[in-house]
Amino acid sequence: QVQLVESGGGLVQPGGSLRLSCVASGFTFSTATMNWYRQPPGKERELVATITDTGASTNYADSVKGRFTISRDNAKNTVYLQMTSLESEDTAVYYCNAKWRERGFWMRNYDSWGQGTQVTVSS
Repeated sequence: QVQLVESGGGLVQPGGSLRLSCVASGFTFSTATMNWYRQPPGKERELVATITDTGASTNYADSVKGRFTISRDNAKNTVYLQMTSLESEDTAVYYCNAKWRERGFWMRNYDSWGQGTQVTVSS
């Protein structure tokens, strides 16, 4: 049973910081690319950050570069999103996403999502 459970969202003032966590289970976490997406109110879902299986490579949306940091701890099956210098435009539901491949009878692609955690940046 694949599960991704986000935590750490909440209300924060502009300029503040939050650290989101996503605990994964039900698959081999260390083989998966992990991503954080977000969906601001009234807007489409967008990719915020991605990190490869070993953590050797990361990538960020232009809107969060220099402010957000994605990291992972494969021993804990957890991916993090450290958010600093938060702005009102960062208000969104943040989703944890995992992509991986597994060999069954054939090689299959998997794409799993958490339920999301609300981040609200407001004074």
